[in-house]
Amino acid sequence: MDRILIRGGRSLRGTVAISGAKNATLPALAASLLTDEPLLLTHVPHLRDVTTMLELLGQHGASITVDEQLGVEIACTRISNTTAPYDLVRTMRASILVMGPLVARCGDARISLPGGCAIGSRPVNLHLAGLEAMGAEIQLTSGYIHVKAKRLHGARIVFDLVTVTGTENLMMAAALADGRTILENAACEPEVTDLALCLNNMGARIHGAGTSTITIDGVERLHGTHHDILPDRIETATFLIAAAMTHGDITLTHTSPYLLESPIAKLRQTGMIINEQEESLHTCPKSEGRLRAINIQTCPYPGFPTDLQAQMMALISIADGSGAVTETIFENRFMHVSELQRLGADISLQGNTALIRGVPHLHGAPVMATDLRASASLVLAGLAAEGETLISRVYHIDRGYERIEEKLMALGADIQRLS
Repeated sequence: MDRILIRGGRSLRGTVAISGAKNATLPALAASLLTDEPLLLTHVPHLRDVTTMLELLGQHGASITVDEQLGVEIACTRISNTTAPYDLVRTMRASILVMGPLVARCGDARISLPGGCAIGSRPVNLHLAGLEAMGAEIQLTSGYIHVKAKRLHGARIVFDLVTVTGTENLMMAAALADGRTILENAACEPEVTDLALCLNNMGARIHGAGTSTITIDGVERLHGTHHDILPDRIETATFLIAAAMTHGDITLTHTSPYLLESPIAKLRQTGMIINEQEESLHTCPKSEGRLRAINIQTCPYPGFPTDLQAQMMALISIADGSGAVTETIFENRFMHVSELQRLGADISLQGNTALIRGVPHLHGAPVMATDLRASASLVLAGLAAEGETLISRVYHIDRGYERIEEKLMALGADIQRLS
């Protein structure tokens, strides 16, 4: 099992290109099931979750071609199998995204109950309630969800909670449904908007993506298209935090500052200097002193993203003063706290809030990653720590960060992967 070894204390300097967003790529890949024509996706990141989704599409009968320019063409001319098996779905919750497209196009889907990061309850009941409202029949047997419908019909669906994958799943299902579907309390994340853009380029009629009310007028069929995946806002912010924690001077290219208004505002509160261009960001160190500790609370977009909570906690742990991190999205997303404490962080938990007293320095130690974003926080902490940090179970980070150790090495980090 791979591990990452970091010798901390080096300032990051240079330029790094940001990859396409994993959380936009996975639903776009699933959307290929909605048409019998090829869908070409570019700026696709090379990640374990993307590989898993491509393997899943292959099991459904897709023909897949990958080029050397981060492009993937998926042709689902004929869907030969509507079952998403346990051995694939258990490793990635986003596998549930094939359910809506399969039911919409084939009238049948049999999906294993999903797995993925163990960061709390993320039930699929909101997906199922929406499909039921659209006329689907649902059975739960032997760990599988079996969904059937001759043809889905439009419905007004109000989500009890904001759900990104639920919004995406039902938006894809509604694209081929009979009549109009209205999604209320829909997720507003940029990745949802990116999926709507892809679907509209395929011939769908979707309005309101990026707002809490999305209207979808179903069409008879969709066609192929070319869609360029938007930049990964979480990777972008992770590198900004890495620069801040190492007093670095870096430029991030192929990214989009407007996707990061809340995180950038919070980072500037710490004293970070961040300069924005249309498709790039530059950050350089404060003129003097440590960064300031701040308070953050995770919220659905456009609030502060839960996927940056662990990374920000690592930053606050070496900032001047005390701060608090309140998690409102997932109830079990503080598993990185004990590992940061092993590195010398002063963190205490009170319910869904972590209270952090900044320390001047972290110290290297062996630590273990527990989920995707927790692993990123440990890499950041290791970069800033004195001495060596050895991170085990780094397969988590490969699910969401493309070649992270290579990108950090190019910025001057002393980091290596050990097999």
